[in-house]
Amino acid sequence: MSRLVYLDGKLVPKDQAVVSVFDHGFLYGDGVFEGIRCYSGVIFKLKEHIERLYASANSIMMKIPMTPEEMEKAHVDTVAANGLKDAYIRTIVSRGKGDLGLDPRKCPVPTVVIIADSITLFPGAMYDQGVKMITSAVRRTAVDAHNAQVKSLNYLNSIQAKIAAIQAGVAESLMLNAEGYVAEGVGENFFIVKDNVLITPPRHAGILTGITRQTIMDIAGEDGYKVSETMITLHDVYSADEAFMCGTAAEIMPVVEVDLRTIGAGVPGPITKKLMGRFHEVAKTIGTRVIYNA
Repeated sequence: MSRLVYLDGKLVPKDQAVVSVFDHGFLYGDGVFEGIRCYSGVIFKLKEHIERLYASANSIMMKIPMTPEEMEKAHVDTVAANGLKDAYIRTIVSRGKGDLGLDPRKCPVPTVVIIADSITLFPGAMYDQGVKMITSAVRRTAVDAHNAQVKSLNYLNSIQAKIAAIQAGVAESLMLNAEGYVAEGVGENFFIVKDNVLITPPRHAGILTGITRQTIMDIAGEDGYKVSETMITLHDVYSADEAFMCGTAAEIMPVVEVDLRTIGAGVPGPITKKLMGRFHEVAKTIGTRVIYNA
């Protein structure tokens, strides 16, 4: 079955889902996006993702040409039309077609795209074994230059850090902020565990306050673990009992080495493994259910 892509109000075959080369999303990375998961026919926290999409658009003064309710329905319809029970959904709203200048006023109608497909960031074995990371020399963009709360189409900052990881032969890079504190991975939030306390950088460290991140914090609290949003140094990382990354696409990925320092016992820790299982239990129950055609 050929995938169908939602493009400006219509579901079209993916090879016909084309956007103008004059679209400012293509020319300048001018736009916003969301990554969303569907588990067993439930789109995980769809409302929260749509709220964040509209908040990002508002921040860059872009008006999405449909209501949040219409946007939610478009997601449900796209997943249903593709017959997917489990899926990764990429939602893109670009500034739209304009001219070769920067002026967003020349782009009268934003482009809306919803893609429902699959994604594999890491081989399955890595979830059992954990991954190695390096600290990237590329710093996370400062909040007064570009606020990480805006999920913009321009990901060059993260791509540069990803290239550093590839060149070092490891799975991912850990990015620091301008002050030298731990921020996040190239596309994931970051946690350490020390003395049974989960620690993650706070919002003012320059991170995206991820939806998966918040879910993990909620689950951990329900299971009796203390969760602390605290600035983290590299020394804290190196001396942690456990570490993991999390995000919509990555889900929960154990980290067993950073900058050639072994984290804990060098294998995924017990709290991390417990959270991995609990997250998948919870993710199938929180969200918007898709109604499929008979």
